[in-house]
Amino acid sequence: MEILGATLRICVDDLEASVPFYERLAGGSALRFERGGVSVAAVGCFLLMSGPEAELEVLRKVAATIAVKDVDEAHRVLTESGAHVLAGPVATPAGRNLIAMHPDGSVYEYVDRRAE
Repeated sequence: MEILGATLRICVDDLEASVPFYERLAGGSALRFERGGVSVAAVGCFLLMSGPEAELEVLRKVAATIAVKDVDEAHRVLTESGAHVLAGPVATPAGRNLIAMHPDGSVYEYVDRRAE
C-alpha cells in the first residue's frame, strides 16, 4: 500500500471564520463540500469540519486522514494486517474512502482520489 500523505482533522465552531487563517497558513484556497450535515473545508494538509455536535463527536474519533494510491489495496493490506474496517470503501466528493480501526484501537480514514 502506497501512502501519499496525511491530513490533520480539525473540528471548528465557525468554519467561515476559520478558513481564512488556514488558507493563509497553507498558501491556497479551500475546497469546500458538505457531507452528512457537516460543512467541510480542505485546505493544504488541514481538513476543517463544522456542524452538529452529534456528528462532530463521531468525526473526532478519527485521528487523521491518510491519502493512499488505492483504497481497495489499503483495504486488503489493513485487513490482512489485523485492522478492522468500520466503514467503506465508499465514494465521496473527493474520491473513495474507508474507516479502519488499527489493532491498537486507533481509528483512521483512508482516502484515494480515484473516481468510481
